[in-house]
Amino acid sequence: MKSPPSPSASPGSPPSNRAGVIAILALVAGFIVGALVRAASENAARGLLAVADPIGTLWVNAIRMTVIPLVVSLLVTGIVQSSDSRAVGRLGVRAVAVFIVLLSTIAIMSALLAPPIYAFLQVDPAGAATLRASVAPGTTTVPELPGLAAWITSLVPVNPVQAAVDGAMLPLIVFTFAFGLAMRYLPEREREMLTGFFRAIADAMLVLVRWVLWLAPVGIAALALSLGARLGVSAAGAVGFYLVVHAALLIVAIAVLYVVAVVLGHVSLGTFARAALPAQIVAMSTRSSLAALPAMLDAAETRLGLSRQTTGFVVPFAVSIFRLNLAVSWIVGGLFVARLYDIPFGLTAIVTFTIAAVVMSFSVPGIPSGSLFIIAPLFPTVGLPVEGVGILIALDALPDVFKTALNVTGHLTSAVLLSRDERRGATASPAGAGAAGPAPPNAA
Repeated sequence: MKSPPSPSASPGSPPSNRAGVIAILALVAGFIVGALVRAASENAARGLLAVADPIGTLWVNAIRMTVIPLVVSLLVTGIVQSSDSRAVGRLGVRAVAVFIVLLSTIAIMSALLAPPIYAFLQVDPAGAATLRASVAPGTTTVPELPGLAAWITSLVPVNPVQAAVDGAMLPLIVFTFAFGLAMRYLPEREREMLTGFFRAIADAMLVLVRWVLWLAPVGIAALALSLGARLGVSAAGAVGFYLVVHAALLIVAIAVLYVVAVVLGHVSLGTFARAALPAQIVAMSTRSSLAALPAMLDAAETRLGLSRQTTGFVVPFAVSIFRLNLAVSWIVGGLFVARLYDIPFGLTAIVTFTIAAVVMSFSVPGIPSGSLFIIAPLFPTVGLPVEGVGILIALDALPDVFKTALNVTGHLTSAVLLSRDERRGATASPAGAGAAGPAPPNAA
């Protein structure tokens, strides 16, 4: 029996391109088999789910167990090794600027492409009535979201261990950032000891990540079987139009990011595509950017050659707050609900949703279909019924596959752009900088 690749001095080798192709085939084959089983027999589909769900869940859990120690160790070593602590703060500001520019670009693209496409949608009145009746008025529960003050105070965790347990990435990053800065002021001996400890954790977690990714075809096939068995093949009419157009525009947005990475990030198309593929596959099968985080960090360092100091901060930061899919999904969702309820969705509504997708994307809660709960308060402002959100949530399983792929591609594109900017900057550290770096000033 073939064993997983053993760690090497690098440490370990990244998954091969052949492994990526096998994972794609597992994704497609699993979905097709699951859909065919669902079409043949409901009982057989339930039996398939009973087997596939636990296998897929085990694989996802294996990925997620590496996330917190990997993020914390990479972020700590990146901050300590930086020659200038202020450079990390500037990197964070530049990261937010890049996020906003990418969000604006994709939102404008969606606002230009989606309305002409939806002009071709012919809604069958009977089918629309049936779909609307599937979500009765008042049944769409919108959770109470924290206000600005509550959101700001939540950024500093009372208990960082609890933040790690809950998967609250942004508060955990705030604590880890502060901890890394504090380490810079330790005596050299203690600082080097702690830095070596966290560097060893990061290297070990990367080896573990590659072992888990070696099992990707099995886990991805199980997840795809589950998705196919739940969705089936019966998507027609307005629903089919929405699903196809939504997925197509998300794919177009991914293609735009490839162009941005090549033209502005100065990486070759083949290099970026091969680097992004493993994370995209994990994202599409798990529908979780967080689960794809280890694969992104591994690809950024081993395939794109980006500095660990940059990617160890930028990629987890992007996963925490950067939801690029909103720039497509909100506009497409608003247009679909408007056609379904036969309500005009003019230029004002499109502009409102476009601006909101950029401004509100940073406050999306980390819950399933969280972006759709955030969009609910916008519906009444443009004359759409809030019950339409329930329909979008019910249809979200398939688009969410491509949403997550777009998000992780955006995270890697951001890392490429920011790494290029750092290399050009005067404050960039040499690749071979020492672990501890120069000691910070004792007092200013």
